[in-house]
Amino acid sequence: MLKVEMLSTGDEVLHGQIVDTNAAWLADFFFHQGLPLSRRNTVGDNLDDLVTILRERSQHADVLIVNGGLGPTSDDLSALAAATAKGEGLVLHEAWLKEMERYFHGRGRVMAPSNRKQAELPASAEFINNPVGTACGFAIQLNRCLMFFTPGVPSEFKVMVEHEILPRLRERFSLPQPPVCLRLTTFGRSESDLAQSLDTLQLPPGVTMGYRSSMPIIELKLTGPASEQQAMEKLWLDVKRVAGQSVIFEGTEGLPAQISRELQSRQFSLTLSEQFTGGLLALQLSRAGAPLLACEVVPSQEETLAQTAHWITERRANHFAGLALAVSGLEDEHLNFALATPDGTFALRVHFSATRYSLAIRQEVCAMMALNMLRRWLNG
Repeated sequence: MLKVEMLSTGDEVLHGQIVDTNAAWLADFFFHQGLPLSRRNTVGDNLDDLVTILRERSQHADVLIVNGGLGPTSDDLSALAAATAKGEGLVLHEAWLKEMERYFHGRGRVMAPSNRKQAELPASAEFINNPVGTACGFAIQLNRCLMFFTPGVPSEFKVMVEHEILPRLRERFSLPQPPVCLRLTTFGRSESDLAQSLDTLQLPPGVTMGYRSSMPIIELKLTGPASEQQAMEKLWLDVKRVAGQSVIFEGTEGLPAQISRELQSRQFSLTLSEQFTGGLLALQLSRAGAPLLACEVVPSQEETLAQTAHWITERRANHFAGLALAVSGLEDEHLNFALATPDGTFALRVHFSATRYSLAIRQEVCAMMALNMLRRWLNG
């Protein structure tokens, strides 16, 4: 099996000053291409450390994706480290230098002399185009390992991996079929409760059941080889049956996106009134493109369930909205939820005492409660 690894570079990544989202994205993307990562490493902006780890991994990995360190500043050392590891010098890539000059000229700017560094590549390197930035990539062969060097900017990194690196890997290696991965997300049941119910299911050969807890949801994932797809799809029916009403969506799209699509298909507009969630519902739904007619965040105030229901019913009428959803303030460890619909107004009072969690997490939980209330009505 092809051994694929990733090396993230940069002091800010090593010291935890930024989250390495590129590593998470690449691991997931390559996994679904049939190229699961076998190892990930991180090293700081130190030339000796970079050279050492490049030489070390060149003896073990078939493919190494190196991320970061291709900028114009003194701490961008990846090209020099690659050349040093191979025992060769850097040469100027004239075509890329001209491309960078055009890039800056097209934006009404003069290219700084320091940017010239971004066109200096190891002598034996294969140039890899960056269509959306000034840091080109390159590839070298070091011992058994084919190494790809990529910029750290996420938008540039993703484009280059998808359109430049993956096609090269497919040309050079015989890649396996991507695995089958079935996912669903639950809300309202604990991870241990779900596991106890699902552990009795018989898994096909090579198939695994995975659980991912991310407050307030649990993701269930069935992963296996493409040869077992038919058996997995049959088993998946049992997984959904066992998970029952706790299932809020399948796939990876997310609940706000699925609600948005359902609202649009049924031509419903939505009005929101939020207290405890502080605009989180509006943010989640607006990012998903939901047809929001009006949104308000009001100060927390003590109110009965009937008052919350009456208020949101009035809001729906005043805004001529198809639906209206309200989340009250938190009073005496209780929250009110109300949903005004063409079928009437539905209200729910919940005991909520999750004080060991941060305010942000508690707001996430309450937003999910409100979204789930809306989902259940939309689904009948």
